[in-house]
Amino acid sequence: MAGNLARRLSPADAEITVVNAEPVFVQRLRLNQLAAGREIEAPRLTDVFAGTAIRVRVARVTAVHPERRTVAVADAEGGGEVGYDTLVYALGSHVADHGVPGVLDHAFDVAARPSALRLRKRLDALEERGGGSVLVVGDGLTGIETATEIAEARPGLSVALLARDALGARLSAGARDHLRRACDRLGITVLEHTTVEAVEATQVRCADGTALAADTTVWAAGFAVDPIAAAGGLEVTDDGRIVVDRTMQSVSHPNVYAVGDSVHTLGDNGRPLPMSCGSAGYTGRQAIEAIVGRLTGRKIANVKLLYFYNAISLGRRDAIWQSVDKQAQPKPKYLGGRRAARIKALIERGTLWGTFHPTFGLPTRTHRLPTAPRTPTEKATA
Repeated sequence: MAGNLARRLSPADAEITVVNAEPVFVQRLRLNQLAAGREIEAPRLTDVFAGTAIRVRVARVTAVHPERRTVAVADAEGGGEVGYDTLVYALGSHVADHGVPGVLDHAFDVAARPSALRLRKRLDALEERGGGSVLVVGDGLTGIETATEIAEARPGLSVALLARDALGARLSAGARDHLRRACDRLGITVLEHTTVEAVEATQVRCADGTALAADTTVWAAGFAVDPIAAAGGLEVTDDGRIVVDRTMQSVSHPNVYAVGDSVHTLGDNGRPLPMSCGSAGYTGRQAIEAIVGRLTGRKIANVKLLYFYNAISLGRRDAIWQSVDKQAQPKPKYLGGRRAARIKALIERGTLWGTFHPTFGLPTRTHRLPTAPRTPTEKATA
């Protein structure tokens, strides 16, 4: 998103700063693959933004102060504050423990690059000692992809997938059957209609009183957002996501825009967009149109806000492409197998390619601000 803004706003008027906790571009939808042992490209942000005049600040955002128009950050040098005129809040989400005891202390996750690398190191240790058991809790997209990727990449480990309801309950009947066959093929034990009450070092305790042994528990039971936006006084929903208008502009602080998992917005079907890579891109493109339009006095184009599919990897050579209707319900037909896997791989490669080619499909001519300020306008992308 920052690259697209740099291509469309004149550097004579606008100064863009990217604040990111990692010095590299993280392909979040491939973190399960990274944890399983695959080598995932992670280009440095300074290389990603080479030639754009974008400034990169490697730091962790700790607070936002919209009344002062500053962002507090922490880094190796102690941190400080970054000022802005327009803020794009894109902090995303982290794993949600749902108040289950022991998740934060004993479970692993693939919600961020450091945690995915931590899981990878743990799986390496299990293999070095001759094997072990891995229990993946949660059968949403992240849980399914993590369980199947680990099972395929590390056949010496015993992998189980725990589902709160029936396996793949949000898929069509045909896709559910395909998923079950994939789990059977990969040797994954499926545990359905099971709720975890506590996670311990070598087991999880379930609501029915049973205990499931696990050398490694991977928690993939949903995502939550940081309380930073709420603490800063921005209007948020009960789950902490920023409330915006149709252009991704905060309804309480017009100089703040939110995109991705951090935003609460209605899609074109009238339903809230889910936390997913499939819808995050649309919110980012809409925010770009709004920021460029408002800063340059141009008409703001409405980008379609869609959620129409789920693409689920089942290892390297299998996948499910599940279309959904306007009510976000799965359509009866689905695509599975190698063809779906190729489509999913194209999506993954396209994400990285798009990062290095921010002008693709968008206007490339820079626009001047109507009345340029004496000093550059700084936009901090958190």
